[in-house]
Amino acid sequence: MAPSTYFLLASLLALATSQAIASDPSPLQDFCVADIHSPVKVNGFVCKDPMAVNADDFFKAANLDKPRDTVKSKVGSNVTLINVMQLPGLNTLGISLARIDYAPLGQNPPHTHPRATEILTVLEGTLYVGFVTSNTDNGNKLFAKVLNKGDVFVFPQGLIHFQFNPVHDKPAVAIAALSSQNPGAITIANAVFGSKPPISDDVLAKAFQVQKGTIDWLQAQFWENNHY
Repeated sequence: MAPSTYFLLASLLALATSQAIASDPSPLQDFCVADIHSPVKVNGFVCKDPMAVNADDFFKAANLDKPRDTVKSKVGSNVTLINVMQLPGLNTLGISLARIDYAPLGQNPPHTHPRATEILTVLEGTLYVGFVTSNTDNGNKLFAKVLNKGDVFVFPQGLIHFQFNPVHDKPAVAIAALSSQNPGAITIANAVFGSKPPISDDVLAKAFQVQKGTIDWLQAQFWENNHY
């Protein structure tokens, strides 16, 4: 085989490998504080001039020790996310976090993070949590557990997962760390029934094996975001 062919194959293998393991871009310097207002569009954010960076770029008075309001939420939860949009110093560092408050019997409904694995720690109360595997010949397997204060559970990247407070008279609180500066969230019910414009009720009725009237009723509901 000609040397040029070897080089081409090696290049293609390197490209495929880099795409396979790619997530957030790795830092090539000590930090790359996000210039949120830059007109330049890249995958992430361009760096702020290092000479203009100061300690406040790595700081946020987030008050994560304070309880959040869950009364206004239809699902009984409130997610306070700290990502690169709130803390520019996170740019290229591949990490973010969130405080989640749960009302009694409240939940963080089934959702995915397309760009991050999540590790959850219960600070107060009890949570029933779980995730569902991707499609296999044996269907989709549920991995679920009841967590108490101090317990930790991990949700693999991209998989549908949830948290539910099963206690009727006590709230719960958790902190989640996520392996992306901007993990994203797709709440399943919101995406399926609350998209704009709506997905055809013919499509959804067939997919869920129900009458179109049921789909129309679901699409008419207000699908709120519990991220504040």
